[in-house]
Amino acid sequence: MAIKERMSGNEAVSYAIRQINPDVMPAFPITPSTEIPQMVSNYIANGEMDTEFIPVESEHSSMSAAIGAEAAGARSLTATSSAGLALMWEELLLAASNRMPLALALVNRTLSGPININCDHSDSMGARDTGWIQIYAENNQEAYDNFIQAYPIAEHKDVHLPIMICQDGFITSHAVENIELLTDEAVQGFVGTYEPEEYLLNPGKPIAVGPYSATHYVMEAKKNQEIALEQAKDVILEVAGRFEKLSGRKYGLFEEYRTQDADYIMLLIGSAAGTAKQAVDDLRADGKKVGVIKLRVFRPFPADELAAALKNCKAAAIMDRCESYNGHGGPLGSEVMAGLFRNKIMIEAVNYIYGLGGRDFTVTDAYHIFNELEDAVENNQPVAQYQYIGLRKQEACGE
Repeated sequence: MAIKERMSGNEAVSYAIRQINPDVMPAFPITPSTEIPQMVSNYIANGEMDTEFIPVESEHSSMSAAIGAEAAGARSLTATSSAGLALMWEELLLAASNRMPLALALVNRTLSGPININCDHSDSMGARDTGWIQIYAENNQEAYDNFIQAYPIAEHKDVHLPIMICQDGFITSHAVENIELLTDEAVQGFVGTYEPEEYLLNPGKPIAVGPYSATHYVMEAKKNQEIALEQAKDVILEVAGRFEKLSGRKYGLFEEYRTQDADYIMLLIGSAAGTAKQAVDDLRADGKKVGVIKLRVFRPFPADELAAALKNCKAAAIMDRCESYNGHGGPLGSEVMAGLFRNKIMIEAVNYIYGLGGRDFTVTDAYHIFNELEDAVENNQPVAQYQYIGLRKQEACGE
């Protein structure tokens, strides 16, 4: 039976962690994820869970401790944001290459500099090539649901990779929304206990683990990681199917909103999808055939699936809440356009940069983008391929 409650995104993730009751949680505080280890430590202090909480001296140490616990066969996790994720960088790659199915609750925040505590996706997108699975939430309900699905995905025998569950800092992490929770028994039955067949520090099966991988083995290890990421797609969908039977809530690699007959589609990640959906509803009322695709899973990247979803539209706006500094767009734009090209789908696709450092993205902004796409197709008006939405006019020095 569903339990109706009101929670912030951080509260929802912390509640999910309590219900899962993992073995070990090392953590170091950083805004806006600080509440997660704080709330979990309160649950532990109140006797509501028996997770071993380890306060450490840095985020590098928190990921190191999580890796050590996972290597010993324990279910582990941590939480962080922004520069905390950057300080973990070396350890992120070690967690993935050692095939540690640990979880990270990431509350997205601008990665310095300049120093800023508000939301964009520069932290998680910076870590997109570390070998982790990445799943994003639009709202608090999805943050809760995604975390409950995290361990069944990561620990699956065909995957065994770390997983990053992402939500937008302050926008979802601190805002309170209505939410439906599952019972403790339902969550524990869904997630199950962690009983790995193999783990590095198994006292019953001693092995030598070298700190250095010789040239003859590195490429094979990397390829095995890549195979596991590809296999994760099917596992993500299988876990989502089981979760739908449990909760009634449906998830996939992405969500399509009013796209079936859409001429113009906006593709984006995270909380801004709600804004885009409102714009779609308004424009649909005026007879415009528009829609939204909200990407849930960024790693493994569903290139072929997205190409198939976009193939019948006339134009697509690909929205990046992160600057890639490649001179022509953001990471989502680059990957979607590569997928379209490889699938020989030649639609008008325009990459936009929005919401950096917490800059507002409004329904009016979405109207403008849809209108610009329509103008480009119907009136052959040129569209700048690489635009910053909501950018203030730049003033020359001394003026």
